[in-house]
Amino acid sequence: MELLPIHTPSDFDPLTLLKPLADALAGEGPAVAPHLEADQQFDGELPNDEIAAVISTSGSTGTPKQTMLSVDALAASAMGTALALKAEGQWLLALPVSYVAGFQVLVRSLYAGTQPWVVGTAQPFDADTFTAAAGELTDRIRFTSLVPTQLQRLLADPSPETLKVLRRFDAILLGGAPANSPLRSEVRKHGLNVVTTYGMSETCGGCVYDGVPLDGVQVTSEEGRLWIGGPVLADGYLNSPQLTDERFPYNSGRRWYRTDDAGEVAPDGTVSVGGRMDDVIVTGGLKVSAAVVADVIESIPGVSQALVVGIPSVQWGMAVAAAVVGTADTQLVRQRVHDALGAHAVPKSVLTLDALPLLPGGKPDRRTIQALLARTGS
Repeated sequence: MELLPIHTPSDFDPLTLLKPLADALAGEGPAVAPHLEADQQFDGELPNDEIAAVISTSGSTGTPKQTMLSVDALAASAMGTALALKAEGQWLLALPVSYVAGFQVLVRSLYAGTQPWVVGTAQPFDADTFTAAAGELTDRIRFTSLVPTQLQRLLADPSPETLKVLRRFDAILLGGAPANSPLRSEVRKHGLNVVTTYGMSETCGGCVYDGVPLDGVQVTSEEGRLWIGGPVLADGYLNSPQLTDERFPYNSGRRWYRTDDAGEVAPDGTVSVGGRMDDVIVTGGLKVSAAVVADVIESIPGVSQALVVGIPSVQWGMAVAAAVVGTADTQLVRQRVHDALGAHAVPKSVLTLDALPLLPGGKPDRRTIQALLARTGS
């Protein structure tokens, strides 16, 4: 089976990927591998002719992996999305196609037979560019897929025109990271139809919408870790059979993906995601949940975002550290955490930023933020 690597720099026109992707989905062309890095290598052979795409993971906390997605998995994901949204329609692409959330906009468009429109990615994402692109959509039913940072930028002092196009979407899929309380409040205030999604490259992107798994998807929790099964699962990692076996084991005759996420599944099947399994920071022998600390900080008036990580500390082993976007005083941040969670959870290092550094896919760049905090706290 052949593989067609496609370099997708910031000035790449994503619509040129539609034809080779359509051929791959129809089994009439090589699998496509959109990628950002010009020197990225795709070593190894595809295991079968059913692979339609190879998508690299974001690598926000580790080495990127090259995930193999089959025609059947992509079709199941697109069909599950249409059933969950109760419609097919025209999509606005606002994310890089080298990341699964952006790539799936093209896949869904092909299966729906609609023409996607593109938000230009050559310049940083902003409300004016998004609003202009959304205004070009022509279908009655309209969708887009965003990450929380993008939606926060759109709702920061939004113009009437921006609110108009946002309200015109039948659904705004929001994934890649949890939506914090201030953002959820803004969404409710402006009456937007936002659907929160959970998933990853290994599940063809979002496979749980507003806590409900897509059609055919099974989610279970074992010792607090989420496991995902069903037709949307990837075939594994290119040229990494050992890692594939570790992350996609068989259990009771069924294949599963072992996530790195903590969560629970209610008796009615509703999924709640509680953050990453490595979210816990052990500092001075005590455990601190980075997500809980971030929630407390984001509840402070004037704070729009917070990212909490552990940084090496001679005294504590690991120290709690926080990057904060907003106007809250550092001492107020520490006091609020102290009052809510206790002295052991108080960030030893607090860095105020105008915006969190982001990966090209729109997620916070945890490694860069951790390095900035480590220098601040040293």
